[in-house]
Amino acid sequence: MRIRSIAIAVTAALALAPLAAPVAARAFRKGDLTISAPWTRQTAAGQSVGGGFMIIANSGVQADQLVDGTSPAAERVEIHSMSLEGGVMRMRHLNGGLAIPPRGSVALAPGGYHIMLIGLKRPLALGARVPVTLHFRRAGRVEISLAVESVAFQASEAQHGGH
Repeated sequence: MRIRSIAIAVTAALALAPLAAPVAARAFRKGDLTISAPWTRQTAAGQSVGGGFMIIANSGVQADQLVDGTSPAAERVEIHSMSLEGGVMRMRHLNGGLAIPPRGSVALAPGGYHIMLIGLKRPLALGARVPVTLHFRRAGRVEISLAVESVAFQASEAQHGGH
């Protein structure tokens, strides 16, 4: 009986192993830019928007700018910021894009900068990948995929590899 329990536990652990580090190991590169740990949260039926989060690093000596994006999963992709003003969280569309400093990085995370997937064509299912093309002023188009994580997923798990 004990051997059977151990065998079931090992089988379950092996089956779940690919989910243990879903986005920490995922990175996309183009020119001086590296987009790492891209993820989004699963959505419910009828939910029309979703957020996209990642770290964008620029190893170059010139700034770049995330201008906008596209995705077959949504009608449009916009760049937004969140800020606390007078005790109220406010979200703003960044019409001019988001600057990525030279030899620096910008974190897109819940409660801060993020991309918005607006007009979702279907719910974002846990474990799926959402294709997104980011448009940068210098680097041009960068194709990435957002890992769809659970609603309870924490940004620190994606951005710090779970440590």
